[in-house]
Amino acid sequence: MTASTAAVVPDPAELPELFDRYAVLRDTIQGLEAEREALGAVIKAALMAGEHPENDIYRAVLKRSKRIEYPVSRFREVFGDAATLEVASIDKKKAEALAKSGDLDAEQLRALAEVKELVSLVLLPKGEASRDGA
Repeated sequence: MTASTAAVVPDPAELPELFDRYAVLRDTIQGLEAEREALGAVIKAALMAGEHPENDIYRAVLKRSKRIEYPVSRFREVFGDAATLEVASIDKKKAEALAKSGDLDAEQLRALAEVKELVSLVLLPKGEASRDGA
């Protein structure tokens, strides 16, 4: 901790009030985050159904990204126990490094890959991007 981030020890008489305020803030934030997640799910569904929600400031778009994963059971069938243990959670970078070094067959690894698509709700300031989020 630096001097600027070091916590100041409060007067013991102030501590109960500070703790109460902390608890209220934590509970408020958790409630707001839960509401945001629920609203986000509804808005994502509307966007996927072709709606175009916006207000005076923002336009809602879906941002899509992809992630490659290797299913553990199939990876083990193809490359065996030792290789599976080597990459533990089938970390993409580790598996690809083993293929690059020749320890795994690169073609088999590519054939084994699964692409996972992630969809995120993004609020763009109006005038910054097209409606499709591309």
